[in-house]
Amino acid sequence: MTETATTATRIPREQLAARIAQDIPEGSYVNLGIGAPTLVADYLPEDQEIILHTENGMLGMGPSPVAGEIDPDLINAGKQPVTALAGAAYFHHADSFGMMRGGHLDVCVLGAFQVSQGGDLANWSTGAPGAIPAVGGAMDLAIGAKNVYVMTDLLTKTGESKLVEACTYPLTGVGCVTRVYTDHAVFDVTPDGFAVREAFGDNTVELLAELTGLKLVDASSRGIREGE
Repeated sequence: MTETATTATRIPREQLAARIAQDIPEGSYVNLGIGAPTLVADYLPEDQEIILHTENGMLGMGPSPVAGEIDPDLINAGKQPVTALAGAAYFHHADSFGMMRGGHLDVCVLGAFQVSQGGDLANWSTGAPGAIPAVGGAMDLAIGAKNVYVMTDLLTKTGESKLVEACTYPLTGVGCVTRVYTDHAVFDVTPDGFAVREAFGDNTVELLAELTGLKLVDASSRGIREGE
């Protein structure tokens, strides 16, 4: 990892999850992917109706249960315990995929290994021996949702950018990503490549361009500002 990478501002995943929650409109039907995206459920505003969908067959998922109040029959697609809000509905797995493939989800939040500047998503395999053998429901979410938000670290553990000119890992979906939320900044996918919508802390467009090796556009309406 370069010296620049170690000095760049990073925010914790919980803060990033809260930032993503701010951008989900009231009334949205939303799927939160396996892993870090599930944290978003804990930061959705209580005074707004945002309906969470799980691909294993539920609408109306709530935040994570507190200790001692876990219902073993209530889990999400990642087999994590969840809660159900008043009015929640349960249905067959096939019906759930029909919702995903039929364009009925307004937003999905997914993790990523790579996102290309054209909006291609690679999030299910690095191609390494012993890797997960199939893409699963991620491809249905990536293509079926109206808006695809990616939640990920900007850099790998070895300091390589997850934002790339072209994906080198097996693709989940082509041209499907709307916005990328990273621990360094928020990026929009545009016809001109990645645009920095918001940079956190002391990060600048110039620093982010150095970290990613990409030409970046400054899309912030009020200049680069600190993350909340």
